[in-house]
Amino acid sequence: MQVYLDNAATTQMDVQVIERMTEIMHECYGNASAIHQQGRKARAVVEMARKEIAKMLNCSGPEIIFTGSGTEADNMALRCAVNDLDVKHIITSKIEHKAVLDTAVELHLKGLVQISYVKLDILGRVDLNHLKELAAENPKSLISLMHANNEIGTINDIVAISQIARDNNCFFHTDTVQTVGHYTIDLEKLNVDFIACSAHKFHGPKGVGFLYKNKRLRIRPLMTGGGQESAMRAGTENVMGIAGIAKALEIANRNIDVKIETVQRIKTYLKEQLTSEISGVCFNGDTSESGGLYTVLNVSLPPHDNASTLLFQLDMNGICASGGSACNSGALSSSHVLQGIGHPTDRSAVRFSFSKFTKQEEIDYTVKKLKELFS
Repeated sequence: MQVYLDNAATTQMDVQVIERMTEIMHECYGNASAIHQQGRKARAVVEMARKEIAKMLNCSGPEIIFTGSGTEADNMALRCAVNDLDVKHIITSKIEHKAVLDTAVELHLKGLVQISYVKLDILGRVDLNHLKELAAENPKSLISLMHANNEIGTINDIVAISQIARDNNCFFHTDTVQTVGHYTIDLEKLNVDFIACSAHKFHGPKGVGFLYKNKRLRIRPLMTGGGQESAMRAGTENVMGIAGIAKALEIANRNIDVKIETVQRIKTYLKEQLTSEISGVCFNGDTSESGGLYTVLNVSLPPHDNASTLLFQLDMNGICASGGSACNSGALSSSHVLQGIGHPTDRSAVRFSFSKFTKQEEIDYTVKKLKELFS
């Protein structure tokens, strides 16, 4: 039996997205920057996709800048904030995605910024009182805190964080890679400066994402050599990918409450079965319906001889899961997120993540195999 429970890393493409992209590949092969008929046709696809995405997120079209990934979008937000917004200080946490952490550290090592790390509670949630202190001490900082953690699923209150940023004349960037396409996002209400998105996290294609940049900000491109994306990102647009991300987001937003309820039942069922079948199991992050991603369950397993080879043994049994993030070139190194919340080093952890395609029989099979491995 083949079981895919690594949807926080990437998702199966929706058939309708594949059909839309195939249509574009067949019928729209022009360069979107060309002025001839085929170029104008490609340009129309790009701009319609931008318009549709902006409408779904309640922002304006020019605020959407298409990128090659969520990682690029995160990089663009941090680097442009330092280069163009006079940011000298970054406030973040030690459990952010490496696209944020590594970028912030590089900027620090170049002498461009100082970094402060906000305190977290045991579930990995931001200590808002400490954040207020840091923001008050360092006005005009860039606050970069993710909406929901990709490894443990804990959701931050980004409305409250945004208010702290505004109260202290700070900028606010949030990595929403795990929440766009999974929750209704209203950028007018969230009042943020930057968000990052990646299509392949919600059944779209790999290699395309976008940065939302608040229209009040004036930044320069990181990548130069062309006037694409309103001169914000040089390079020929990925027309079929852009059409794919728009289609994927449109599908994701259909009946989104039903999808949330359906996938949440799968997560709850796995949690209940593991608790019942494996003595000493517990869970990392906030696993409640209101405080954690319905798509992620990070499981902390008791000490056992099989712990060090757990992911390998799951794979041998046809189960795809992760020890944490899958954005580290397949490395099986210790998770910085689990270190950041003080996860015991004598216990192994595995992240199971779900989608609309996950079936209950796959959960039953997974629990059975885990029970065998830890019996």
